[in-house]
Amino acid sequence: MSEIRMRAGGPEDVPLILAMLDGAVAWLASLGRTGQWGTEPWSTRPKAVARVREIVASGTPWIAELDGEPAGVVTLTPEPTAYVDPVDEPEVYVHLLVTDRRFKGHGVGAALLAHAVAEARRQRIDLVRVDCYAGDDGRLVAYYRSQGFTPVTTFTVGDWPGQLLAQRVLTDDRL
Repeated sequence: MSEIRMRAGGPEDVPLILAMLDGAVAWLASLGRTGQWGTEPWSTRPKAVARVREIVASGTPWIAELDGEPAGVVTLTPEPTAYVDPVDEPEVYVHLLVTDRRFKGHGVGAALLAHAVAEARRQRIDLVRVDCYAGDDGRLVAYYRSQGFTPVTTFTVGDWPGQLLAQRVLTDDRL
């Protein structure tokens, strides 16, 4: 199996991120799972494009590459999205985690989450949080749980059901 490499991204990667989000929307829609992101590509929705740009500008996008090909992305920020309550300690917040379906089964999502934890450890931050879609059959919440995250609270944004999850990171200060 090929090695997954991470590279730091930037604003120039917004088209790549949007393309991966568009691919995920198409894949989810093909399965009849439109509750998470709907049916319209992110790149055709001005508010969605602006939100991706805002998230990228407020954090660091990381691109997972497999054999030199972009296979997934995540953006790590020091603060949560507006619909999640902030905490009174430093954190690494996971945004825009998406993988290219061509690389399904290669562990790209797990590698991106492991990278988020490693970044928190490197920054001596003890908390990594992520929120996700909690509707349908709960598979996405189960996935994050399988990656070491613990459910914290549920929430809704309009009629979109969400789940906030967290993972404590042992840093050198806590070892």
